[in-house]
Amino acid sequence: MHLRRGDGGPVDEADGVPPSRQRNALLAADLQDLSLLRRAGPALSAIALVGVADYLSGHDRYLAPLMVVVPSVAALTLRPRELLAVCFLGLMALLGLSHFDQVIDFGDSRFLYGAMVSYVAVTAFSAWVAELRMRRVAAFAAVSSVAEAAQRALLRQPEPVVGPLRLAVRYVSAADAARIGGDLYSVLDTPYGTRVLVGDVRGKGLGAVQTAAVVLGAFRDAAYDEEQLPAVAGRIEASMHRHVPEGEFTTAVFAAFREPGSVDLLHLGHVPPLRVHADGSSEVVEFAEPWVPLGLGHLVAGRPRTTTVPFGPRDVLVLCTDGVIEARGVRGGGFYPLAERAGPLVREGWRSLADLDAAVARLYADLLAHTGGELGDDALLLLVTRPGPDAPGRTGRTGEPYLASP
Repeated sequence: MHLRRGDGGPVDEADGVPPSRQRNALLAADLQDLSLLRRAGPALSAIALVGVADYLSGHDRYLAPLMVVVPSVAALTLRPRELLAVCFLGLMALLGLSHFDQVIDFGDSRFLYGAMVSYVAVTAFSAWVAELRMRRVAAFAAVSSVAEAAQRALLRQPEPVVGPLRLAVRYVSAADAARIGGDLYSVLDTPYGTRVLVGDVRGKGLGAVQTAAVVLGAFRDAAYDEEQLPAVAGRIEASMHRHVPEGEFTTAVFAAFREPGSVDLLHLGHVPPLRVHADGSSEVVEFAEPWVPLGLGHLVAGRPRTTTVPFGPRDVLVLCTDGVIEARGVRGGGFYPLAERAGPLVREGWRSLADLDAAVARLYADLLAHTGGELGDDALLLLVTRPGPDAPGRTGRTGEPYLASP
């Protein structure tokens, strides 16, 4: 899983990825990031437990046949050759416990032979299971790498400074093994101002990437050609009708930064933006005429209209997807109160790029704390500021469309 910093670099796992998600990611990679000793730990622990139990039960209890669980446990974490090596240790322990329990004379040999035959048979079967598991892991890795290559070929990441805007983002996919999710965003510096698109494609996986590629490709062209945001949305709508299966849709919010002091917003069925002021107060942007998602425009008459709201150099615009506001709390199951939490956490983000990145990190960490470290859906947080004309770091750079990668 890959997270992205606001400065464009990768986020280390220590920067906020929950430990449980790290463990699940290792499981998806068949635990190959762990040492041999750690992967062999469960099987070695089984050998030790059976040995201790047999020893403590005394000579009149013959528990050594329980060693047959060792191959089954080893098949879950070890490669075939590693499994055979560990199971050989288990066989030696089985013989040692049989000697300890004095199951060595002719009358008791049938028990010893039965235990050994069972152990060897289960070991052979477990080695076959381990080989089958390794082949499936290799196939899964190949599919994952193809998906990641497709994402990198189709979609690129924008700079942290685009035109007059500063950006910081956090994204996480709900699927531990997923390389690609359904949330997307794009920031472009155009002749008609700097334009931002945040969207959420219906569905997940490669189908969502195909739809996202259509949406972002159409936005990239229309944003440079069309002066008004509704016309940009109309171009994307037409492209979706041509290239996306019927019934698929994408919720979206468009933002256009033309003149200092304000921002034009277009709402198409998405989570409304949140405006945070320097004093920590915040307000959800209200839209008098919200519109249907992209892909469903043919179902209604008319066209969407933009809403202009004040946006000063000390304001922070918080854009997100429904995976954020619909994140369930670990206590009580309530939704994440973004409007209540965001203000104090991001109010300092207007000061610099570092402060903006720290602000989105705090907000993301608070979201994870609310859910207990797990998210039930893809979640995207995008923070946007427009510093004053004398602020450092304002370089006119053109951003590229980007689908956030898990």
